[in-house]
Amino acid sequence: MYWDIKKVKPLPDYKIYVETVAGRKGIFDVTPYLDFGVFSELRDINYFNQASVKNGSVTWPHQQDIPPETLLEGMLPVDKAP
Repeated sequence: MYWDIKKVKPLPDYKIYVETVAGRKGIFDVTPYLDFGVFSELRDINYFNQASVKNGSVTWPHQQDIPPETLLEGMLPVDKAP
């Protein structure tokens, strides 16, 4: 789908750069999720930096994921890739 994520890059301060298959680019702040259930594991910066894309979503090794709809709603647009 056009909103599927094709690229993710972990950034400082628990932010991620994301890019959709349609070319939309932005920065998403994961900080608000760090106090909730399985997402608390992301506080470990080494683990946080293992973010990847699977099935169009941003995921981490222990099954945490953020769907593209959430990312698109909350990301701040950027003009070019970091």
